[in-house]
Amino acid sequence: MFDALTAPLITLVAEVGETVMSFYKRSLQIQLKSDQTPLTIADQIAHRLIVEGLKKLTPNTPILSEESGIVPFSERSTWREYWLIDPLDGTRDFLQHTGEFCICIAYIKDHNPVFGMIYAPLTKIHYYSKNGLAFKLENKIEQRLQARSPSSPFKIVIGHHSLHNKKLKNHLKKQKNYRLTELGSALKFCEIAQGLYDYYPQFGPCSEWDSAAGACILQAAGGSVVDENGSPLQYNTKDDLASPVFFASGKP
Repeated sequence: MFDALTAPLITLVAEVGETVMSFYKRSLQIQLKSDQTPLTIADQIAHRLIVEGLKKLTPNTPILSEESGIVPFSERSTWREYWLIDPLDGTRDFLQHTGEFCICIAYIKDHNPVFGMIYAPLTKIHYYSKNGLAFKLENKIEQRLQARSPSSPFKIVIGHHSLHNKKLKNHLKKQKNYRLTELGSALKFCEIAQGLYDYYPQFGPCSEWDSAAGACILQAAGGSVVDENGSPLQYNTKDDLASPVFFASGKP
């Protein structure tokens, strides 16, 4: 299925990325959602374009987006397969012009991500899983991604402002000989998948659409994403859509 879908999805997200970039560095009106995260016209248009594109590619598959209306669990629980998307992950970074934002698309089957694609509109780089492997597409050249074994110093990547989280602070105190970098959005998964970082601990607020595509890509690159019990993350198993605390890493 995804062999046939990969090429049109690459085209779709590239086109959406061009639209998103047309709003970059412009003065945008900002709304605050119920969780106090920002919402812009770029998020809304990206959502509409991706949903329209996915409906053409797989007309009978449900779609759950960060910008969808609330879909009650009583309905979602009947879905065995569905698309899970974040049309613009890293809206704060988009507004702050850091370049660290992306488009995330995952396909969930039986509570597990079986396909993931992340596109960085600023650099025009695609990251995706295919046939159990992970790839990076840059300047029309496809390169296989392979997570690396831990380096020394241990290279840890976290989100901007994450150091305010007390649990993360305590977790980092247990680490030895590490170098810490901050990076926005789900691009952290992609950086570990291509061997640039070793570890991404996530203790703060995070939703299922923030982690699914990246987890799938990183796992296909030989890395892992597990919860506090050491189990892979599962999706659409409960009423809320919050991801648990998780730890993303390269090869053991």
